[in-house]
Amino acid sequence: MDQNFVDYVKICCRSGKGGAGSAHFHRDKMTPKGGPDGGDGGKGGSIILVGNKQLWTLLHLKYRKHVIAGDGQPGGSSRKSGATGQDVILEVPLGTVARDAETGEVAFEITEDGETRVLVSGGRGGQGNAHFATPTNQTPRYAQPGEPGLEEWKILELKVLADVGLVGFPNAGKSTLLAAISAAKPEIADYPFTTLVPNLGMVPYRDHRSFIMADIPGIIERAHEGKGLGHRFLRHIERNALLLFMIPCDAESISRQYEILENELRMYNPELLDKPRLLAITKCDMADEELMRLLEPELPAGVPYLFISAVSGLNLQALKDVIWQHLDQDQG
Repeated sequence: MDQNFVDYVKICCRSGKGGAGSAHFHRDKMTPKGGPDGGDGGKGGSIILVGNKQLWTLLHLKYRKHVIAGDGQPGGSSRKSGATGQDVILEVPLGTVARDAETGEVAFEITEDGETRVLVSGGRGGQGNAHFATPTNQTPRYAQPGEPGLEEWKILELKVLADVGLVGFPNAGKSTLLAAISAAKPEIADYPFTTLVPNLGMVPYRDHRSFIMADIPGIIERAHEGKGLGHRFLRHIERNALLLFMIPCDAESISRQYEILENELRMYNPELLDKPRLLAITKCDMADEELMRLLEPELPAGVPYLFISAVSGLNLQALKDVIWQHLDQDQG
């Protein structure tokens, strides 16, 4: 199993405190009693997320439990401002959602390359005494202290951005298909929940083009209630452009299985059903043409389908062609 796929990290973020303002008065040989000239303190460093389309996982943050930004420096004389605290910039894959660990509230989602969002803001610097001079108080002897930084636990979660999401019960042959048509090497076995993390595969297509396929861990009935692997994995389907439903040809009832899968998606997020979908009847190396003909009346109405076998290679190129046509339309 791909241990390097990390889709959830919890980190303690501490932003920098603001520097104190200065309560300095201007003094030199010519002006023994000058006015206030204390500069402002520098702003504390912030913790900032930046989208990077080259990243696929949050692995690089998995062991980084504490992220600490620099403190702002105090203001100086001659209205000199203190230096700003050092920001910490964390690069994250597209599809990263930032949440507050205590309340669970979503702050934002990074969806574009180069998108920059402040996760935890640094404390403001204090104003120097120069700001506080008034006609009645021309020599204010005070300045503002800097604001403290914030210490907050944040959760970063990744919704996989893939072009095609594989939807099916455990052991529907999803991992086998992914291994057959991409460079991914998923762990394959015939028991439920082999795929505990989404496997991403880059599928090469004609003329050096390619698309990304995500094997999403098997859905079971009532996954939307958090049963089995439930919610954590259903959310990986949200971002896919196309859903490929996979049901083995030896299923008791293909249309019934399709209904259950469809219902899981509906209960979780009805918008998922607006996505284009294809149906692949898998494991057809065991089926002859006569059996395929017999199965056709059982198939759900109105869904384009293909009989495939990842083992014998049956219709795999045709499947890639159909997927590419869909993706090409979407992009066009």
